Order: sequence, then C-alpha cells, then structure tokens
Amino acid sequence: MARQIFWVLILAAGVLAAPALAASPVPAGNRHAEQPDIPFGSGSRTRALKTTFEAKYRKVYALLKRDGKLRAKIVEAAAAYRIDPMHIVGAIVGEHTYNVDAYDRLQTYYVKAVSYLTTRFSFAFDGEDVDAFIKRPQFAACDAETGSYALWTCRERVWNTQFRGRVVDGKGFPNNRFSAVFFQPFYAGQTFGIGQLNPLTALQMSDAVHRVSGLPKLDHRYPQQVYRTIMDPDLTLPYVAATLKTAIDAYAEIAGFDISGNPGITATLYNVGNPRERAQALRRENAERAAKGEEKRLPEENYYGWLVNDRLSELKALFAAN
Repeated sequence: MARQIFWVLILAAGVLAAPALAASPVPAGNRHAEQPDIPFGSGSRTRALKTTFEAKYRKVYALLKRDGKLRAKIVEAAAAYRIDPMHIVGAIVGEHTYNVDAYDRLQTYYVKAVSYLTTRFSFAFDGEDVDAFIKRPQFAACDAETGSYALWTCRERVWNTQFRGRVVDGKGFPNNRFSAVFFQPFYAGQTFGIGQLNPLTALQMSDAVHRVSGLPKLDHRYPQQVYRTIMDPDLTLPYVAATLKTAIDAYAEIAGFDISGNPGITATLYNVGNPRERAQALRRENAERAAKGEEKRLPEENYYGWLVNDRLSELKALFAAN
C-alpha cells in the first residue's frame, strides 16, 4: 500500500499537476522569513483547550502517519482533481493546527457524519430559511448564473454588498460572513470534518465534484445531506480537492501565476477563501506596479500556509515511506 501511494504521489506531483500555460510558476517555499502573525482568536481557542499549536500539529501529523487508508484516500482525491496530494495535506494540517484538534481516529469522523442524518436543523437566520432568503429580489441577478460555483459565489457577493451589517426591509443582518450567518445552525466555530469545509463552500463545489467524482449534487434545502458530506472522509476529500483546484485555476487564469507547486499558497487560500476575488485584486495590483516600472508581487503565504511550507519535507516523507 505504501509503495502504491508513493508512485501515485509522483504521478500527481508531476504529470497531473503540470504548470498552467502562460502562468508564471510561484517558487516553492515561503516568501516570509518568519511566520506571519497568528490571529488572536486562534491563539485564544488553543489556550482555552490548554494545548499549543505544536501539540495540535503533532496530533494531526500522528493521524496522517498512523492511518495508511487516509493517506491513500488523499492520494486518490488528488489524482482525480489533478493536483499534488500535498495541497490536500496542507489544508488538513493547517485547519487542525490553527482551528480545531484532529480526532485520534478517522472512524470518529464517520460516526459524526452519520449522526447528522438523524438531527433536525435548517440553514436559516432569525426564523428565515436560506431558501426563502435567496428568493429576495436582491438575488434575482444570480438566477442567470450557471453552475453551483458561479451561483453561490454570486449569492455570497450579494450578501456582502447588500445585506451584511445592514438593515433591509426592517430586518437587521449581522456584519458577518454569509456562511457563518446562515450555514452554522448549531454554534459558531463548529467543526466540519477532516477538511474543516464549511457548507457554503461545499455547495459552491457541488457541480465540480458531481462531474469529476460522480457524487450526488448537494441541495441547500437538505442540510443533513450537506453536513453528512462534509463530515464523511470518503465524501469530503473530493470537495477539499475541488476547492484547492479552483484556487489553483483562478490564480493561473486571472492573476497569471501557477501556484500548483506551492502548497503553502493554496493552504493560505483554503484558509481565507474567495480565491477569484483575491486573484483579481492581485492582477490589478500588479498592473499598477507594471505601470510604475515595478516588479510583480508574488502570491504570499499567511501564518497558516507558512507552517505548511515550513513542515513540507516532513509531510512529504509520510507519503514516500515504504
């Protein structure tokens, strides 16, 4: 099994993750000599649990080292979406180091996934179901979008520009992310499986995962299905891979950078989200820099991606062992 993983890893890292045409490769490694500042919230959660970032990293590292089946699933998902497995590993490691602890056993994620099938909840805010909310006239322009990614990205943009932190039709809306307001029915900061994927991102990736992996499309009207998908390792890893592939493609197509050889950059984008908007911002910035005769600014890792690049040799070794 380990030898098979090694050769699939080589294939994914070489042929499958070939640089995009006309995009400038981003060098491997970190641009920052020292780790960028870690947000206060991540530190306070970690201290509250009487642990450390290093201990949390070691815990998720131990899960990856111990569970050959998980490593094989990661390699399989990476190959399907034509990315290096280290992008998926980076996302998992970053999430479990800076957000929540990894469970000791992969089986626990399966148990959690099944539990959501019998739990009653909806995607709603202040008594208004998200299905009714997106039927408001402000969202009408999104109806012309084709594909789940374009559709839900449009709806998220409408939320940010017309509802977030505002009073609309006499109702006040929180100054918070669309995913946090409507798609966390239990409590803020709840966990979302091995990839810590949020439901809105899963809904965005639904068409891509259906096309590549053949999984059923997700429907926001059936939140139990969405939660089971993001909690079940067999179902969620393709969504993690699709999310990372979307970021890689966005930076190649929009910003002109091939980030497929730098897992720290993709981990950063997995952490902060909205890769197309960030790629557009970088393209605008570099156009302005070019007009002034300045060099292009490369994509940069944040604290989360910095750790991934810093530990990359150790993480790669897990998949090359025989």
